[in-house]
Amino acid sequence: MERGLARSRDRQEPRIAPRRRIRLMIVDDSMVARAVLSRMIESDSDFEIAAVAGTAEDAIDALHAVRVDTILLDLEMPGAGGLKLIPDIIKAAGGARVMIVSSLADEGAEHTVRALAQGAADAMPKPGTGRFNGRFAEVMLSKLKALGRADDQPPLPEPIKLQGFGPLRAMPAEHIGLLAIGASTGGIHALATFFQALPPRIGAPILVTQHLPAPFMSVFARQLGVAARRETLVAEDGMPLLPDRILVAPGDAHLAVEAVNGGYVANLLNHPVSSGCMPSVDPMFASAGEEFGTAALGVILTGMGKDGLEGAATLVANGGSVLAQDEESCAVWGMPRAIIEAGLASAVMPPEKIARRVASRTGEEPCK
Repeated sequence: MERGLARSRDRQEPRIAPRRRIRLMIVDDSMVARAVLSRMIESDSDFEIAAVAGTAEDAIDALHAVRVDTILLDLEMPGAGGLKLIPDIIKAAGGARVMIVSSLADEGAEHTVRALAQGAADAMPKPGTGRFNGRFAEVMLSKLKALGRADDQPPLPEPIKLQGFGPLRAMPAEHIGLLAIGASTGGIHALATFFQALPPRIGAPILVTQHLPAPFMSVFARQLGVAARRETLVAEDGMPLLPDRILVAPGDAHLAVEAVNGGYVANLLNHPVSSGCMPSVDPMFASAGEEFGTAALGVILTGMGKDGLEGAATLVANGGSVLAQDEESCAVWGMPRAIIEAGLASAVMPPEKIARRVASRTGEEPCK
Protein backbone atom coordinates (compact mmCIF):
# COMPACT_ATOMS: atom_id res chain seq x y z
CA MET A 1 0.00 0.00 0.00
CA GLU A 2 2.75 2.47 0.92
CA ARG A 3 4.62 1.77 -2.29
CA GLY A 4 1.43 2.30 -4.27
CA LEU A 5 0.79 5.64 -2.59
CA ALA A 6 4.34 6.72 -3.26
CA ARG A 7 3.98 5.96 -6.95
CA SER A 8 0.70 7.89 -7.01
CA ARG A 9 2.35 10.96 -5.50
CA ASP A 10 5.16 10.71 -8.03
CA ARG A 11 2.64 10.82 -10.84
CA GLN A 12 0.93 13.86 -9.35
CA GLU A 13 4.14 15.81 -8.73
CA PRO A 14 6.46 15.33 -11.72
CA ARG A 15 9.99 16.48 -11.25
CA ILE A 16 10.97 19.74 -12.94
CA ALA A 17 14.44 19.70 -14.42
CA PRO A 18 16.60 22.49 -12.99
CA ARG A 19 17.43 25.26 -15.39
CA ARG A 20 20.96 25.15 -16.76
CA ARG A 21 23.56 27.51 -15.43
CA ILE A 22 24.66 30.60 -17.35
CA ARG A 23 27.87 29.79 -19.21
CA LEU A 24 30.60 32.43 -19.28
CA MET A 25 33.93 33.00 -21.00
CA ILE A 26 36.58 35.26 -19.45
CA VAL A 27 38.97 36.96 -21.88
CA ASP A 28 41.80 38.76 -20.08
CA ASP A 29 45.58 38.60 -20.44
CA SER A 30 46.08 38.84 -16.66
CA MET A 31 46.13 35.47 -14.87
CA VAL A 32 45.33 37.27 -11.61
CA ALA A 33 42.28 38.99 -13.10
CA ARG A 34 41.06 35.72 -14.64
CA ALA A 35 41.43 33.93 -11.29
CA VAL A 36 39.67 36.67 -9.31
CA LEU A 37 36.81 36.97 -11.78
CA SER A 38 36.42 33.19 -11.88
CA ARG A 39 36.17 32.98 -8.07
CA MET A 40 33.55 35.74 -8.00
CA ILE A 41 31.46 34.11 -10.70
CA GLU A 42 31.67 30.58 -9.33
CA SER A 43 30.53 31.82 -5.90
CA ASP A 44 27.07 32.09 -7.46
CA SER A 45 25.46 28.78 -8.41
CA ASP A 46 23.67 30.39 -11.38
CA PHE A 47 26.96 30.58 -13.32
CA GLU A 48 29.72 28.37 -14.63
CA ILE A 49 32.98 29.22 -16.36
CA ALA A 50 32.96 27.47 -19.72
CA ALA A 51 36.24 28.86 -21.10
CA VAL A 52 39.04 31.36 -20.51
CA ALA A 53 41.39 33.06 -22.98
CA GLY A 54 44.36 35.40 -22.74
CA THR A 55 43.83 37.24 -26.03
CA ALA A 56 40.92 38.16 -28.27
CA GLU A 57 42.37 35.95 -31.00
CA ASP A 58 42.41 32.95 -28.63
CA ALA A 59 38.82 33.71 -27.66
CA ILE A 60 37.68 33.64 -31.30
CA ASP A 61 39.40 30.27 -31.78
CA ALA A 62 37.80 28.87 -28.62
CA LEU A 63 34.33 30.06 -29.62
CA HIS A 64 34.42 27.70 -32.59
CA ALA A 65 34.44 24.80 -30.12
CA VAL A 66 32.48 26.01 -27.08
CA ARG A 67 29.12 27.74 -26.68
CA VAL A 68 28.70 30.42 -24.02
CA ASP A 69 26.02 32.92 -23.00
CA THR A 70 28.23 35.91 -22.16
CA ILE A 71 31.85 36.87 -22.78
CA LEU A 72 33.65 39.06 -20.22
CA LEU A 73 36.14 40.96 -22.35
CA ASP A 74 39.13 43.10 -21.39
CA LEU A 75 40.12 45.80 -23.88
CA GLU A 76 43.88 46.01 -23.18
CA MET A 77 45.52 42.76 -24.29
CA PRO A 78 48.39 41.56 -26.48
CA GLY A 79 47.69 41.22 -30.19
CA ALA A 80 44.90 43.23 -31.76
CA GLY A 81 43.26 43.77 -28.37
CA GLY A 82 39.64 43.40 -27.34
CA LEU A 83 38.28 46.65 -28.76
CA LYS A 84 39.34 46.11 -32.35
CA LEU A 85 38.07 42.52 -32.49
CA ILE A 86 34.65 42.96 -30.87
CA PRO A 87 32.80 42.48 -34.20
CA ASP A 88 34.77 39.27 -34.87
CA ILE A 89 34.07 37.97 -31.36
CA ILE A 90 30.35 38.68 -31.72
CA LYS A 91 30.30 36.92 -35.08
CA ALA A 92 32.03 33.85 -33.63
CA ALA A 93 29.93 33.87 -30.44
CA GLY A 94 26.74 32.52 -31.99
CA GLY A 95 24.33 34.75 -30.06
CA ALA A 96 26.40 35.26 -26.92
CA ARG A 97 26.58 38.79 -25.53
CA VAL A 98 29.81 40.67 -24.81
CA MET A 99 30.28 42.55 -21.53
CA ILE A 100 33.35 44.77 -21.28
CA VAL A 101 35.25 44.51 -17.99
CA SER A 102 38.23 46.79 -18.40
CA SER A 103 40.12 49.62 -16.74
CA LEU A 104 39.33 51.60 -19.91
CA ALA A 105 35.57 51.22 -19.42
CA ASP A 106 34.72 54.18 -17.20
CA GLU A 107 31.25 55.62 -17.79
CA GLY A 108 31.46 58.10 -20.61
CA ALA A 109 34.96 56.98 -21.64
CA GLU A 110 35.62 57.03 -25.37
CA HIS A 111 36.74 53.38 -25.39
CA THR A 112 33.40 52.39 -23.87
CA VAL A 113 31.43 54.34 -26.46
CA ARG A 114 33.39 52.64 -29.23
CA ALA A 115 32.86 49.20 -27.66
CA LEU A 116 29.10 49.69 -27.29
CA ALA A 117 28.91 51.09 -30.82
CA GLN A 118 30.52 47.90 -32.13
CA GLY A 119 27.96 45.70 -30.43
CA ALA A 120 29.04 45.13 -26.81
CA ALA A 121 25.95 44.70 -24.61
CA ASP A 122 27.28 46.35 -21.44
CA ALA A 123 30.45 47.63 -19.80
CA MET A 124 31.92 48.23 -16.38
CA PRO A 125 35.33 49.43 -15.16
CA LYS A 126 37.73 46.83 -13.77
CA PRO A 127 39.31 47.95 -10.48
CA GLY A 128 43.01 47.75 -9.90
CA THR A 129 44.69 44.62 -8.52
CA GLY A 130 43.67 44.04 -4.91
CA ARG A 131 40.61 46.32 -5.17
CA PHE A 132 38.02 43.79 -6.36
CA ASN A 133 35.66 44.45 -3.46
CA GLY A 134 32.21 43.08 -2.68
CA ARG A 135 30.42 45.95 -4.43
CA PHE A 136 32.19 45.23 -7.72
CA ALA A 137 31.20 41.55 -7.55
CA GLU A 138 27.60 42.44 -6.69
CA VAL A 139 27.24 44.81 -9.64
CA MET A 140 28.98 42.46 -12.07
CA LEU A 141 26.83 39.45 -11.15
CA SER A 142 23.70 41.58 -11.37
CA LYS A 143 24.65 42.71 -14.88
CA LEU A 144 25.43 39.15 -15.96
CA LYS A 145 22.07 37.90 -14.69
CA ALA A 146 20.33 40.70 -16.59
CA LEU A 147 22.05 39.55 -19.81
CA GLY A 148 20.90 36.01 -19.03
CA ARG A 149 21.24 33.06 -21.36
CA ALA A 150 21.88 33.35 -25.07
CA ASP A 151 18.90 31.16 -25.91
CA ASP A 152 16.62 33.48 -23.91
CA GLN A 153 17.70 36.49 -25.97
CA PRO A 154 16.26 37.48 -29.34
CA PRO A 155 18.68 36.01 -31.90
CA LEU A 156 21.01 38.36 -33.71
CA PRO A 157 19.51 38.84 -37.17
CA GLU A 158 21.29 36.92 -39.89
CA PRO A 159 21.83 38.86 -43.09
CA ILE A 160 19.57 37.44 -45.78
CA LYS A 161 19.90 38.58 -49.34
CA LEU A 162 16.68 40.04 -50.66
CA GLN A 163 15.64 39.08 -54.15
CA GLY A 164 15.66 42.71 -55.26
CA PHE A 165 14.28 45.63 -53.31
CA GLY A 166 11.26 46.22 -55.47
CA PRO A 167 10.51 49.74 -56.66
CA LEU A 168 12.18 52.53 -54.67
CA ARG A 169 10.21 55.64 -53.89
CA ALA A 170 10.75 58.88 -55.75
CA MET A 171 12.44 61.63 -53.75
CA PRO A 172 11.47 65.33 -53.99
CA ALA A 173 14.05 67.64 -55.56
CA GLU A 174 13.43 70.61 -53.24
CA HIS A 175 16.00 71.72 -50.70
CA ILE A 176 16.09 69.85 -47.41
CA GLY A 177 14.39 71.51 -44.46
CA LEU A 178 15.52 68.94 -41.87
CA LEU A 179 17.91 65.98 -41.92
CA ALA A 180 17.13 63.26 -39.34
CA ILE A 181 19.50 60.30 -38.91
CA GLY A 182 18.89 57.12 -36.91
CA ALA A 183 21.47 54.44 -36.05
CA SER A 184 22.29 51.69 -33.58
CA THR A 185 24.94 48.94 -33.56
CA GLY A 186 27.88 50.06 -35.69
CA GLY A 187 26.34 53.49 -36.08
CA ILE A 188 29.24 55.57 -34.78
CA HIS A 189 31.50 54.33 -37.58
CA ALA A 190 28.74 54.71 -40.18
CA LEU A 191 27.99 58.26 -39.00
CA ALA A 192 31.67 59.22 -39.27
CA THR A 193 31.81 57.83 -42.82
CA PHE A 194 28.60 59.66 -43.73
CA PHE A 195 29.70 63.06 -42.41
CA GLN A 196 33.16 62.82 -43.97
CA ALA A 197 31.42 62.73 -47.37
CA LEU A 198 28.80 65.38 -46.54
CA PRO A 199 29.43 69.03 -47.54
CA PRO A 200 30.43 71.31 -44.63
CA ARG A 201 27.15 73.20 -45.12
CA ILE A 202 23.76 71.86 -46.14
CA GLY A 203 21.66 74.76 -44.81
CA ALA A 204 19.38 72.57 -42.68
CA PRO A 205 19.31 71.44 -39.02
CA ILE A 206 20.49 67.89 -38.35
CA LEU A 207 19.06 65.53 -35.74
CA VAL A 208 20.77 62.28 -34.72
CA THR A 209 19.33 59.43 -32.67
CA GLN A 210 22.01 56.85 -31.84
CA HIS A 211 21.24 54.01 -29.42
CA LEU A 212 23.60 54.61 -26.50
CA PRO A 213 23.13 54.91 -22.72
CA ALA A 214 22.84 58.42 -21.28
CA PRO A 215 26.30 58.56 -19.60
CA PHE A 216 28.01 58.18 -22.98
CA MET A 217 26.15 60.86 -24.92
CA SER A 218 28.44 63.78 -24.13
CA VAL A 219 31.50 61.84 -25.35
CA PHE A 220 29.58 60.66 -28.41
CA ALA A 221 28.49 64.23 -29.24
CA ARG A 222 32.06 65.47 -28.93
CA GLN A 223 33.39 62.69 -31.19
CA LEU A 224 30.62 63.25 -33.73
CA GLY A 225 31.25 67.00 -33.81
CA VAL A 226 34.89 66.41 -34.74
CA ALA A 227 33.98 63.90 -37.47
CA ALA A 228 31.15 66.06 -38.82
CA ARG A 229 33.05 69.39 -38.63
CA ARG A 230 29.96 70.98 -37.09
CA GLU A 231 28.72 72.19 -33.76
CA THR A 232 27.21 69.13 -32.08
CA LEU A 233 25.23 69.23 -28.84
CA VAL A 234 23.26 66.79 -26.73
CA ALA A 235 19.71 68.06 -27.19
CA GLU A 236 17.86 69.84 -24.40
CA ASP A 237 14.13 70.47 -24.39
CA GLY A 238 13.28 73.71 -26.23
CA MET A 239 16.75 74.05 -27.82
CA PRO A 240 16.37 75.82 -31.19
CA LEU A 241 17.13 73.97 -34.41
CA LEU A 242 19.73 75.91 -36.41
CA PRO A 243 21.12 75.25 -39.90
CA ASP A 244 24.07 72.83 -39.87
CA ARG A 245 24.00 72.36 -36.09
CA ILE A 246 23.66 68.74 -34.96
CA LEU A 247 21.44 67.90 -32.01
CA VAL A 248 21.90 64.41 -30.55
CA ALA A 249 19.13 62.60 -28.69
CA PRO A 250 20.02 62.20 -25.01
CA GLY A 251 20.16 58.62 -23.77
CA ASP A 252 17.10 59.00 -21.56
CA ALA A 253 14.63 60.72 -23.94
CA HIS A 254 13.40 60.61 -27.53
CA LEU A 255 14.33 63.58 -29.71
CA ALA A 256 11.45 65.08 -31.71
CA VAL A 257 10.90 68.45 -33.39
CA GLU A 258 8.21 71.02 -32.65
CA ALA A 259 7.18 74.26 -34.35
CA VAL A 260 7.29 77.27 -31.97
CA ASN A 261 6.88 80.97 -32.83
CA GLY A 262 7.76 80.59 -36.49
CA GLY A 263 10.81 78.40 -35.82
CA TYR A 264 11.56 74.87 -34.67
CA VAL A 265 12.86 73.54 -31.36
CA ALA A 266 13.85 70.19 -29.90
CA ASN A 267 11.04 68.40 -28.11
CA LEU A 268 12.20 65.71 -25.67
CA LEU A 269 9.73 62.90 -25.02
CA ASN A 270 9.77 59.99 -22.56
CA HIS A 271 6.78 57.87 -23.59
CA PRO A 272 7.22 54.14 -24.33
CA VAL A 273 7.44 53.14 -27.99
CA SER A 274 6.70 49.82 -29.67
CA SER A 275 10.39 49.12 -30.41
CA GLY A 276 11.23 49.43 -26.70
CA CYS A 277 14.20 51.67 -27.53
CA MET A 278 15.21 54.71 -25.49
CA PRO A 279 15.99 56.88 -27.33
CA SER A 280 13.96 55.76 -30.34
CA VAL A 281 14.22 56.82 -33.97
CA ASP A 282 10.44 56.59 -34.40
CA PRO A 283 9.39 59.88 -32.70
CA MET A 284 12.18 61.75 -34.49
CA PHE A 285 11.17 60.51 -37.96
CA ALA A 286 7.45 60.94 -37.29
CA SER A 287 7.74 64.52 -36.05
CA ALA A 288 10.13 65.41 -38.90
CA GLY A 289 7.51 64.33 -41.43
CA GLU A 290 4.65 66.05 -39.61
CA GLU A 291 6.48 69.38 -39.31
CA PHE A 292 8.53 69.51 -42.54
CA GLY A 293 6.54 67.40 -45.03
CA THR A 294 8.34 66.98 -48.34
CA ALA A 295 11.36 68.90 -46.99
CA ALA A 296 12.01 66.19 -44.36
CA LEU A 297 14.77 63.70 -45.17
CA GLY A 298 15.46 60.66 -42.98
CA VAL A 299 18.55 58.45 -43.05
CA ILE A 300 18.55 55.03 -41.41
CA LEU A 301 21.92 53.44 -40.73
CA THR A 302 23.15 50.12 -39.34
CA GLY A 303 21.37 48.66 -36.33
CA MET A 304 19.56 45.71 -34.82
CA GLY A 305 15.77 45.41 -34.81
CA LYS A 306 13.11 47.61 -36.42
CA ASP A 307 13.39 50.94 -34.62
CA GLY A 308 12.56 53.71 -37.08
CA LEU A 309 10.08 51.69 -39.15
CA GLU A 310 6.92 53.25 -37.71
CA GLY A 311 8.38 56.75 -37.79
CA ALA A 312 9.55 56.26 -41.38
CA ALA A 313 6.01 55.31 -42.39
CA THR A 314 4.72 58.59 -40.95
CA LEU A 315 7.54 60.59 -42.52
CA VAL A 316 6.84 59.10 -45.97
CA ALA A 317 3.07 59.51 -45.58
CA ASN A 318 3.68 63.26 -45.13
CA GLY A 319 5.71 63.46 -48.34
CA GLY A 320 9.20 63.06 -46.88
CA SER A 321 11.87 60.57 -47.94
CA VAL A 322 14.10 57.97 -46.28
CA LEU A 323 17.53 56.78 -47.45
CA ALA A 324 18.71 53.39 -46.11
CA GLN A 325 22.17 51.91 -45.65
CA ASP A 326 22.88 48.81 -47.74
CA GLU A 327 23.55 45.35 -46.32
CA GLU A 328 27.19 45.09 -47.36
CA SER A 329 28.29 48.17 -45.41
CA CYS A 330 26.16 47.50 -42.28
CA ALA A 331 27.48 45.99 -39.06
CA VAL A 332 23.92 44.71 -38.45
CA TRP A 333 21.40 44.97 -41.27
CA GLY A 334 18.25 45.15 -39.18
CA MET A 335 16.85 48.69 -39.04
CA PRO A 336 17.61 49.54 -42.70
CA ARG A 337 16.30 46.18 -43.87
CA ALA A 338 12.95 46.70 -42.11
CA ILE A 339 12.43 50.01 -43.91
CA ILE A 340 13.53 48.59 -47.26
CA GLU A 341 11.22 45.57 -46.96
CA ALA A 342 8.32 47.88 -46.07
CA GLY A 343 8.84 49.74 -49.35
CA LEU A 344 9.64 53.05 -47.63
CA ALA A 345 13.18 53.69 -48.96
CA SER A 346 14.09 56.08 -51.77
CA ALA A 347 17.65 54.71 -52.04
CA VAL A 348 19.76 51.84 -50.67
CA MET A 349 23.49 52.53 -50.57
CA PRO A 350 26.58 52.84 -48.30
CA PRO A 351 26.94 55.89 -46.01
CA GLU A 352 29.27 57.88 -48.27
CA LYS A 353 26.88 57.55 -51.21
CA ILE A 354 23.93 58.48 -49.00
CA ALA A 355 25.86 61.68 -48.16
CA ARG A 356 26.22 62.43 -51.86
CA ARG A 357 22.48 61.92 -52.36
CA VAL A 358 21.81 64.32 -49.48
CA ALA A 359 24.21 66.85 -51.06
CA SER A 360 22.26 66.66 -54.32
CA ARG A 361 19.35 68.35 -52.51
CA THR A 362 21.43 71.17 -51.06
CA GLY A 363 23.18 72.64 -54.08
CA GLU A 364 26.52 71.90 -52.37
CA GLU A 365 29.28 69.68 -53.75
CA PRO A 366 29.88 66.47 -51.75
CA CYS A 367 33.32 65.96 -50.21
CA LYS A 368 35.64 63.80 -52.24
